Amino acid sequence: MLADREGVTKGTRLKMVPVEEFDPALRELVAADERTPLELGLLRVHAHRPGHAKAIVGLHGALWTDRLLPDRLLELVRLRIAFFNQCRTCMAIRYPDAIADGLTEELVCSLERPSEAPDLSDAERAAIRYGELLATDHLAIDDAVYDDLRRHFSEAEIVELGTYAAFCVGFGRLGATWNMIEELPDRFKQGERATPWGGDAITLR
Repeated sequence: MLADREGVTKGTRLKMVPVEEFDPALRELVAADERTPLELGLLRVHAHRPGHAKAIVGLHGALWTDRLLPDRLLELVRLRIAFFNQCRTCMAIRYPDAIADGLTEELVCSLERPSEAPDLSDAERAAIRYGELLATDHLAIDDAVYDDLRRHFSEAEIVELGTYAAFCVGFGRLGATWNMIEELPDRFKQGERATPWGGDAITLR
């Protein structure tokens, strides 16, 4: 993450497509006229390639709605990955389904040291560790890691977790390089390193 001499990060590095210039089918697909700029997020840059954007929307929709795993668990995994990706938008936002499923900012704070956090379940700690390794040292994910996952999850759930985490790693890193920070609270715009814990999060609709 690049910062100027005062530690304030610079703005979006690619042009964001205005909603009125969206491909009509994409605009209708995501109900773009009814969404806030932050809710549209990276889609405002993906809109340069409408066909790709529609495919990404489809995958995102499947991963966020067709779930076997709890929303709270997946949100914790997403935010831990976001920290290693240093995607400031990813760290700043919270999804309402996760909050309805028990996510609190106290739990988000536990992500600073998840292995020591008493409020996380063993299943959550295993999933968070898996996501962390995928984001930082994927070749360290060996038989022992998968054996640990099998203590808590079915094969189908492990596949879901891996696909979800891979989506977060890949698109989170891309988002970090695009640096779309304009709508974020000030603390996510400043300094060379941000965290998802520390307050000022934004809950999406």
